[in-house]
Amino acid sequence: MAHLDHPLRLAQQPEADELLSRSPLAALTGMLLDQQIPMEWAFTGPHTVAARLGRDDLDAQEIAAYDPEAFAALFSEKPAVHRYPGSMAKRVQQLCQYLVEHYGGDASAVWRDAPTGGELLRRLVELPGFGRQKAQIFLALLGKQFGVRPEGWREAAGPYGEEGSFRSVADITGPGSLEKVRAYKQEMKRAAKKAAGKG
Repeated sequence: MAHLDHPLRLAQQPEADELLSRSPLAALTGMLLDQQIPMEWAFTGPHTVAARLGRDDLDAQEIAAYDPEAFAALFSEKPAVHRYPGSMAKRVQQLCQYLVEHYGGDASAVWRDAPTGGELLRRLVELPGFGRQKAQIFLALLGKQFGVRPEGWREAAGPYGEEGSFRSVADITGPGSLEKVRAYKQEMKRAAKKAAGKG
């Protein structure tokens, strides 16, 4: 993975953040899990899964070939990896199967040689479980914290790529920025509710 200026602070737990900082697959998996649960819970997930597999990192080939029922059970053990352990275990396996099929199991190959931000966004959107918004947030995370900055990456990341913004996990570098991103997300939810109420 590209050089990090500082370790990630997404899980707010040293071991989990250390794994995210050195493992492209862990970072991608954390992003995949980041829905309908608190962000720290999502980004702690890859470390929990690796530990339950008895590994110090995630291996796309191992996960892709894992027995689906056993993998779902591993997600469901207390504390569960996600609020929806069965469906998210399936999504993580689908992501790993896609990476094995298209990138030889190497998650960083998704962005390593992307010539432009637009091409990188296209590759991320093609990943199972990644919609456009999730892909843009991950692209912004790569640019802002991993130094992966192909031409036009900020534009491709949309509002998440803006300098000095506090919109997403891409902007979290510690507890202070975490609070700012939380406040922004709550503001967005309020605005959406208000807009829905008018209709």
